[in-house]
Amino acid sequence: MDIVKKIQAQAQALQPQLVAWRRDFHAHPEVGFSEMRTAGVVADHLLHLGLEVTTGIGKTGVVAIVEGDEIAADAPTVMLRFDMDALPITEETGLPFASQAPGMMHACGHDGHTAIGLGTATLLANLRNQLPGRVKLVFQPAEEGLGGALAMLADGVLDAPRPSAAFGLHLWSRLPLNQIIVQAGPLMAGADKVDLTVTGRGGHGAMPHETVDAIVVASEIVMAWQTIVSRNVDPTEPAVITVGSFHAGSAANVIAERAELRCSIRSLSIQTRDFLVERMRAVADGICAAHGACADLRFTAGVPPTINSIAGADLMREVAHELVGASQVGEITPMMVGEDMSEFLNRAPGCYAIVGAWDTEKPLSSPHHSPTFDWDERMLATGAALLTSVAIEYLNRVHN
Repeated sequence: MDIVKKIQAQAQALQPQLVAWRRDFHAHPEVGFSEMRTAGVVADHLLHLGLEVTTGIGKTGVVAIVEGDEIAADAPTVMLRFDMDALPITEETGLPFASQAPGMMHACGHDGHTAIGLGTATLLANLRNQLPGRVKLVFQPAEEGLGGALAMLADGVLDAPRPSAAFGLHLWSRLPLNQIIVQAGPLMAGADKVDLTVTGRGGHGAMPHETVDAIVVASEIVMAWQTIVSRNVDPTEPAVITVGSFHAGSAANVIAERAELRCSIRSLSIQTRDFLVERMRAVADGICAAHGACADLRFTAGVPPTINSIAGADLMREVAHELVGASQVGEITPMMVGEDMSEFLNRAPGCYAIVGAWDTEKPLSSPHHSPTFDWDERMLATGAALLTSVAIEYLNRVHN
């Protein structure tokens, strides 16, 4: 893989520009489906590189094609994905390039992902006439739970040309700098929602015997749900049920007629997800029946588990070994966070990697989605080299 070392050197030469892009995006965060400025910066650079660019895919997404002048119509295509959106969080880092948008912050590293995408586009564009296929660069909006991947899919992001594999990465503030996580199978969980409304019979706080107290019934349901994972799910199968919102009542002396719960469930397989919903419904119905209340449970599918293919992980691992050394490449217990890169991987099997961005000589970095979240920018060149090299190696192998 001599090409990997060459790409690595070229990416390192781009490091100052990668940092400049990252800091510009960080200072001007935009939340899901409103990434107008970010998409404009991305599209302008891609056009400057002479690429075929399409904007407005999935509302604010940007897509570009890197291909040689004499490429065959049936040449293979590989996809690289970069997410662009920020979060509705007020930044508290004190960085000189901190957010200039009140109440918005890049608290998950997507500013870095977008900068890596521009760097990757630059590296690939310089090699376009040496590519035996096409690279589809997908800059995605609204990853943070808003359905950006599905919006792009609905707008035909995988059409004309259709990629046979997809690759991407996520920087991680609590893994050592340049440690790369690559594994086949589950990497991140599916993230779905359950809403429950409990309806009882309201009344005077001094006469509970004349009522069906929705707060008491819903509280019993919350506690009973906690036993589903510990007593109904196979202990070797990760699962999470979180009741994040509980709303009921309006006065201290009034017994509430309704209680509303909003929940997040996490799992590493669709089978486990369906089992969790089935048990949550059965428990809620049973407890409500015992108290004379009614349960209305509504399930909303979120993102499926992020699952890497064996072939995709093998390729990503080989490239990572060349970039950072085999000792720096490993695996982890799958994380229970959700990531809608899964939607692309389900349609174009490949690999999603995690790149460490914590300087271990400093205190442990703040976690993702924290108002003090930050990461080490030295991983930017590594990220660009990783995805550029993976795309080239994939096309070379499919072509041959």
